[in-house]
Amino acid sequence: MFFVFSSPEALARHLSLQLLQLIQKKPTAILGLATGSTMEPVYHNLCKLIHDHQTPLGQLTTFNLDEYVGLAPEHPQSYNYYMHQHLFNPAGFDDSRCFLPRGICADMQRECKEYSEKIQACGGLDFQLLGIGTNGHIGFNEPYTPFDSLTHIVELSENTRIDNGRFFDNWDDVPTHAVTMGIKDIMGAKEIVLAATGAHKAEVMAQLFQSSVDEAMPASILKTHPCIRIYVDEQAAALIPAEQLTKID
Repeated sequence: MFFVFSSPEALARHLSLQLLQLIQKKPTAILGLATGSTMEPVYHNLCKLIHDHQTPLGQLTTFNLDEYVGLAPEHPQSYNYYMHQHLFNPAGFDDSRCFLPRGICADMQRECKEYSEKIQACGGLDFQLLGIGTNGHIGFNEPYTPFDSLTHIVELSENTRIDNGRFFDNWDDVPTHAVTMGIKDIMGAKEIVLAATGAHKAEVMAQLFQSSVDEAMPASILKTHPCIRIYVDEQAAALIPAEQLTKID
């Protein structure tokens, strides 16, 4: 379940190649995508691979995990902006097939309901890419989010706002709420990869390794998925017993 790489770059190369092979094998794949600093080298490598292999993307569909409530798509800190900067535009994705929750709309509850329904209407996710927060959240599903949750609005914990505050100029600008795929949406994916890099993720990865399946640790539900792989670099794996890690060069 836990696979360790020598560096974030090695992890990114492996994961981007895995994504390319999935796209080549199934051009109509439905991908669940994530944002964050861990994903930037993954997307950078994937864009290069797509161009090098001239891989067509016209039938691919993507759903992003989450978006900040109150941020317009063009806001530099919105996840819509992130995805277009780091993946969709440079790789040449069909924007009409790239779905993200809207952070601003007239009826947020309806937006949430329709987002989960849209995933199901496409047949569910073939692959879900995840990061993890230092409090164990996946997507923006904070501790004690019900495991049967669908797309919903969440009030961000202080811990999460502190983690993400480095991306904003002022504390008052850090969003207090987000819309996120629910844990049930995520767990419906046929295949899941969670990726974590850096020493600041070592403690939460050790907690995930040790945790029973408990809503206090949202990511713990992943242990019940039939096709889950957890990718860590050596720094993020530092507190996990070495014999529990599969090393990948």
